[in-house]
Amino acid sequence: MRGLSDDTSGPGPSHGTLGPGPGRVRGSLEAAFTAMAVLAALALLVSGCATGGTGARDEGPAHSDSVAGVAEAKSPSPSATVDDHVDAVKLVMDDPQVSPAVKHELKPCVADEYAVDVSYGVLTGGPANDVVVNVMTCGDAVGIGSYVYRETGGTYENVFKAEEPPVYAEIDRGDLVVTKQVYEKGDPVSSPSGENVITYRWTTGRFVQEYSTHNEYSNAVGGDATPAPSSN
Repeated sequence: MRGLSDDTSGPGPSHGTLGPGPGRVRGSLEAAFTAMAVLAALALLVSGCATGGTGARDEGPAHSDSVAGVAEAKSPSPSATVDDHVDAVKLVMDDPQVSPAVKHELKPCVADEYAVDVSYGVLTGGPANDVVVNVMTCGDAVGIGSYVYRETGGTYENVFKAEEPPVYAEIDRGDLVVTKQVYEKGDPVSSPSGENVITYRWTTGRFVQEYSTHNEYSNAVGGDATPAPSSN
């Protein structure tokens, strides 16, 4: 079979360039049908995106998840059942178990500020936090009374008191720890000779002493000459 060449001098379509035979026409038709199919597919894809149906840019589900996450993050946590705020001064002044001497010393130090420390925590195992109140003197902050109040039926009940100054009560891992400074004759207020640390635990409806520790201080460093407060 003779191959094609660039010679166009010979007669007939078999020499030189090919004429528009049946194969050439069939190839042209197939190319046209392919182009139409591509255009139809593109039109369908554009239509789907424009209507927000199932196109690749439909981000409905992802948006719903993000909104739910934000709503969950902003949801308020369950409110506390206990209002950790009491009027400690009123609580002490209205308490008949508090001595008149402590009530007499409980007065504003500066403007309407009182020398009162208040702590909240679990001591008695009740449904609400217990309240520990320490009343101190204005001048030298000596503890003159320590009290524990237990919430019962919407009111506070005095379940512990210590009024032998200097005294201070605090909560330590569910126990009530009371510190009483010890002064020997001639000790200034700023330099007690030692302290007694007594730990109480709530047992069968009352505070029971668990153990006591005595610590002695060094008086090597001198203090002022202010006498220690009387415990009488």
